[in-house]
Amino acid sequence: MKIALIGYGKMGKAIEEAAAQKGHEIVLKIDADNQQELTAQHLKKADVAIEFTSPESAVTNLKKCFDYGVPVVCGSTGWLEHWNEIINYCEQKNGAFFYASNFSIGVNIFFELNKKLAALMNGRQEYDVRIEEIHHTQKKDAPSGTGITLAEGVLQHLGTKNKWVLGEACNDNELSIISNRIDPAPGTHIVTYASIIDDIEIKHTAHSRKGFAAGALAASSFIKNRKGIFNMNDLLKQQIG
Repeated sequence: MKIALIGYGKMGKAIEEAAAQKGHEIVLKIDADNQQELTAQHLKKADVAIEFTSPESAVTNLKKCFDYGVPVVCGSTGWLEHWNEIINYCEQKNGAFFYASNFSIGVNIFFELNKKLAALMNGRQEYDVRIEEIHHTQKKDAPSGTGITLAEGVLQHLGTKNKWVLGEACNDNELSIISNRIDPAPGTHIVTYASIIDDIEIKHTAHSRKGFAAGALAASSFIKNRKGIFNMNDLLKQQIG
């Protein structure tokens, strides 16, 4: 598989290493110093593009991939206020788009566990829930996309909360997300239900970026010859099937 890396930071380098181990070829690497090279001529050499950049550049990068007919896997977060715009643009261009707030298989299992726990805790008024996350100091968005996905899973199934807030909650209907930035943490997420009697806690800790890189490559293989909008649920269903 020929891959264009759009974003060559920590994740881009981890994907490059994992791709080499699997025999894939990196045909284009884009970072802040050579963004002018993200052209049709260069991008069309790739079977798929993997986009891990910043909230400021992600939307433009995705549109270029759709314009040039290259399937794109995106792990950038912090840009989702443009979600409908990107989905409509992808459909207009008959493109292929795979998005996940986190590509780790373990994290996506954790997402499902989080939703199941929230459903079990619904109606348990004696417990209050909060989310805490720890990331490295270079991560720009807070809360992270993973933290937001966890919060959305809680809000979907827990009737006592109807919105999430960054920091300490002021009202009972708010779900608190505490975002800590500590080096060199690649990512820890904790969901806690606390009462006077006891606490119930689920936790995911990433030991390295290898799990994220492996998931991004699996998503790339999945989307390479497809059209449409996909996410980790689609990939996991295929692997289970």
